[in-house]
Amino acid sequence: MKASDGTTSSAWLTVVGAWLLSVSPTVLLSGQAVDRTKPPELPPPPALKLPAVQTATLPNGLQLAVVETHKVPVVDVQVVLDAGAAHDPADLPGLATFTTTMLQQGAGRRGALEIADEAAFLGAQLNTSASYDAATVSLHVPRRRLEPALDLLTDVVLRPTFADSEVARQRELRRAQIVQLADNPVAMAGIAFPAIVYGRAHPYGRPLNGTEASTAALSRDRVAEFYRAAYRPNAARLLVVGDVTLVEVRRLLAARLGAWEQGPVPAVPEATPPVPAARTVYLVDKPGAAQSVIRIGHVGVARTTPDYFALQVLNTILGGAFTSRLNQNLRETHGYTYGAFSQFSAGRMAGPFVASASVVTAKTDSSLLEFLKELRRIRDEPVPDAELAKAKAYITLGLPGDFETTAGAASKFRELLVYDLPLDYFDHYVARINAVTAADVQRVARQYIDPDHFDIVVVGDKSQIEAGIKALNEGPIVYRDLWGQEVK
Repeated sequence: MKASDGTTSSAWLTVVGAWLLSVSPTVLLSGQAVDRTKPPELPPPPALKLPAVQTATLPNGLQLAVVETHKVPVVDVQVVLDAGAAHDPADLPGLATFTTTMLQQGAGRRGALEIADEAAFLGAQLNTSASYDAATVSLHVPRRRLEPALDLLTDVVLRPTFADSEVARQRELRRAQIVQLADNPVAMAGIAFPAIVYGRAHPYGRPLNGTEASTAALSRDRVAEFYRAAYRPNAARLLVVGDVTLVEVRRLLAARLGAWEQGPVPAVPEATPPVPAARTVYLVDKPGAAQSVIRIGHVGVARTTPDYFALQVLNTILGGAFTSRLNQNLRETHGYTYGAFSQFSAGRMAGPFVASASVVTAKTDSSLLEFLKELRRIRDEPVPDAELAKAKAYITLGLPGDFETTAGAASKFRELLVYDLPLDYFDHYVARINAVTAADVQRVARQYIDPDHFDIVVVGDKSQIEAGIKALNEGPIVYRDLWGQEVK
């Protein structure tokens, strides 16, 4: 290769490089020195502008929410039903999640494999799931395949077959999964902690996927009965996000779901959490466990609490980010764990507050001390201005990323439907986070984090950790099993 004057490229670059080296640095930097001891000042981030949530209601009571985003030719559809695990009968935990599993195991004229094949052929992702608060049927599909994909979704929602053979197969798969939980200390803690905090009488205290006994009792009749009672258009909301219009969505869904019949539906469950008990350590023995799994907390708040934004800032400072206090203390300073975090799991009812980590066995007692130190400090000491500003920036600057894809946006907008939040909720989110003060953080810390009433759950090797925990004298030790039940 030659330059325009006939010189070779390498020779030409040598000449240019020599000229650049001869130029005064003050010329290249426009006469300004760079202070590398300070980070550059960034301008304020642009305001987050989200598309409006448009609504309509079909004659059968099915509520539609549509968010138009036309940049990418994909569509996300979510059918959100008041059929979560909080509706499980007390004697049959796991029924709601099992019902959502069964929706994809045969519907209309298709069997389980045919449903999966059709979704793959359409380039679609079809999923069914249930939390405590809602059941969801979700669809992600290219815009040009939307209509046949909606046909598939309609079959799954309206015409599940619940074949006896599939019920038996899925029941056996779930039983095997439950048996395996006893080999996973993290899973054990995830079941034992809410059972201890809430007790069996509260829906949040029952295992989401049930027990061995409740799984054995699952039958086609119980699944079909639950489906008929809960899967009604007047107990459903349908969210569509993507390359569509409200007019188009209403036409497509009226043709497919317009004949879905209304019916009486169970009331939204209400339950009173148990009266807080004095701080107690609950030890779940797992002989030979490589680590101790710690869960510390108690009943927290509902999603609709007016203190939600202050709690978000509080939790980001305490344990909601990698640079939060808990992780910096237990991981970075002491090396007890790979990660220590906290969370307010706010639901329709008051969900749990929990601080958690998996720690090296020999440092179980030391880890508990550091946990309790940080949980008390967030209540007792005002948060410094710099730490408060960093937490608020972490939340507000991360929010736009949640809406980056149609699937991400659908997940966020779904919160509006599940928790009955205002449709313009996220338009004011940043302002409400930025309005939180250090006094607000300390106020909600003192109100919603109560060390005197912590349930401290530790899953680990009792023979290795019991003596150290007793020596802490942070409360009596009670022995529980995987399901949170007392071990005599």
